[in-house]
Amino acid sequence: MSTSGLKAIAPVPTAADFLDIVLSKTQRKTPTVIHKNFKISRIRNFYMRKVKFTQDSFEEKLAGILNEFPMLDDLHPFLSSLMNVLYDKNHYKLALGQLRTARHLIDHVAKDYCRLLKFGDSLYRCKQLKKAALGRMATIMRRQKDPLAYLEQVRQHISRLPNIDPNTRTLLICGYPNVGKSSFINKVTRADVDVQPYAFTTKSLFVGHLDYKYLRWQVIDTPGILDHPLEEMNTIEMQSITALAHLKSCVLYFMDLSEQCGYTVEAQCKLFHSIKPLFNGKPTLLVINKIDVMRLENLHPDSRALVQEIIDSEGVQCVQVSCYSEEGVMDLKNKACDALLAHRVDTKLKGSKINSVINRIHVAQPKARDDVVRAPFIPEAVKDRKKYDKNDPDRRKLARDIEAEEGGAGVYNINLRQDYLLANPEWKNDIIPEIMEGKNIADFIDPDIAEKLDALEREEERLQAEGFYDSEDMHKEVEEEPGPSPAYRWATDIV
Repeated sequence: MSTSGLKAIAPVPTAADFLDIVLSKTQRKTPTVIHKNFKISRIRNFYMRKVKFTQDSFEEKLAGILNEFPMLDDLHPFLSSLMNVLYDKNHYKLALGQLRTARHLIDHVAKDYCRLLKFGDSLYRCKQLKKAALGRMATIMRRQKDPLAYLEQVRQHISRLPNIDPNTRTLLICGYPNVGKSSFINKVTRADVDVQPYAFTTKSLFVGHLDYKYLRWQVIDTPGILDHPLEEMNTIEMQSITALAHLKSCVLYFMDLSEQCGYTVEAQCKLFHSIKPLFNGKPTLLVINKIDVMRLENLHPDSRALVQEIIDSEGVQCVQVSCYSEEGVMDLKNKACDALLAHRVDTKLKGSKINSVINRIHVAQPKARDDVVRAPFIPEAVKDRKKYDKNDPDRRKLARDIEAEEGGAGVYNINLRQDYLLANPEWKNDIIPEIMEGKNIADFIDPDIAEKLDALEREEERLQAEGFYDSEDMHKEVEEEPGPSPAYRWATDIV
């Protein structure tokens, strides 16, 4: 189970809300009319049903809470240890144990009072037994006020934890406070971790995700660790120790040789050696950060000897980066991912599973058939193609350049027909017929309309040449007395 599985826990009601939910449900879901003249067996069954229904409602609600909150022993060791650090496993187990006890007590109360109700000899006696049963159940639930409040606080805190999958490919970043761990995770992932120039800016585990070789990786930014005994570490530091101890990951130990973090190179080397037992069986990279201020080559010989001792130790690679200038950041990401991939393959090869399938695996190695060198064929057109340079004024125009020239996004309208392959390039700009009411408009256009239009124009030219439009009748102006308007005539006709 990952932390995302813990986030599906439903809200835990307070003790008062718990009682309101159960008792109102009993009132709504069970019969409410009873009369003293009914047969005594009917009266007994009426009240026994109330008691049993209330008990079942308590059972259902409590079982829902107990089943959703995980047993620490059933979780991945990392999640179990993280919950122990954050919530104290004894307190957590005690709260769940109290709810189990409450459920058990409510069951006993319901059974005892159902037994007494079988001997109820009147409506009044049965009603009093029912009230006593529900009252005792309510008292038991009121005593669970503190466990319910504690579990609700745990649930709310779990919902704010990052989604950490303890079984996936993981890069784990650790080191002293303020050495640049959060800056690195912000560069290589989409996480947005707060970065400030003071220690313990990161107070909990942060998770970012990146893609490398078509695989999804999680990068965990741990709070800074100070070099003191385990029993003196606070909750913030213990989260880092828990992640280092239980997650199968590639460890990136960050160091700041410029000492701008407030800790000497000697102290940082000492911390590496003190937590190195946690790195056993994990690929480890020593990351020297802030090389824009101080490089390993420029370090004082005494301090450099301490760092070199770490670099020379078995299974440690050294990478120099600067999260400020981004020098070496991508190289560090690639090296860390490659180291973890290689380690995972080696682990699987050394495991027990490989023995069952090794006899079914055959790796074919290609062999050369002769000594002829067959170089890859690259077309001349590709060799001579000029490399695109956006600062070159004579560069070939891209669609993006044309878009910028013609108004940019939202203004420029791309011509989707420019790449049509037609017999006549002029056809690209022909108007495409539209469809109206399920019919192609082109089907209703007269195909001979152009010829008819030409014939009509020729006839007009002939008539004009013959003087058909030059007669006096055509230009004679007709003078008439102004009469009433059409609107007036229309109105008078109506009247």
